[in-house]
Amino acid sequence: MATRSVNKVILIGHLGKDAETKFTPNGTARSTFTLATNRRWKDQQTGEWKEVTDWHNIVLWRSENLANYLQKGKQVYIEGRIENRSWDDKEGQKRYITEIVCDEIILLGGRGGEGGGGGDYSQQPVSMPRSARPQPSAAPPQAPPDDFNQGITDDDVPF
Repeated sequence: MATRSVNKVILIGHLGKDAETKFTPNGTARSTFTLATNRRWKDQQTGEWKEVTDWHNIVLWRSENLANYLQKGKQVYIEGRIENRSWDDKEGQKRYITEIVCDEIILLGGRGGEGGGGGDYSQQPVSMPRSARPQPSAAPPQAPPDDFNQGITDDDVPF
């Protein structure tokens, strides 16, 4: 009997550099970039807050159009898996790298790091099983009470 295992990574962080896209000999796009995530904790002995930044190597396949939006400082949500690989460098030394192979990426924040919505991109869309989908409620949603609407119109909104 085979045992099940899971290799899943979820990260939210900021890009450390613009994505670089190269193509394999058969024309498949491979975009790479680094992602910074932060951990913060309070030192028990000194009472000071400490922070550490972890850097992750991200690989994104077949997404050369999306790579144009992956710029240094941009905040992203990433789902993927950990892969380790090795190779021999020019001097014959064995080199190792750990990478996050991205299956789904969502751009967070607006242009220039401002708040707001972003777009998402999934290399392998996952459909939710029918039994797990939310069922519509039988009763229609209730309208908010009239005292909630205080006569505000679109002209009152500053943007």
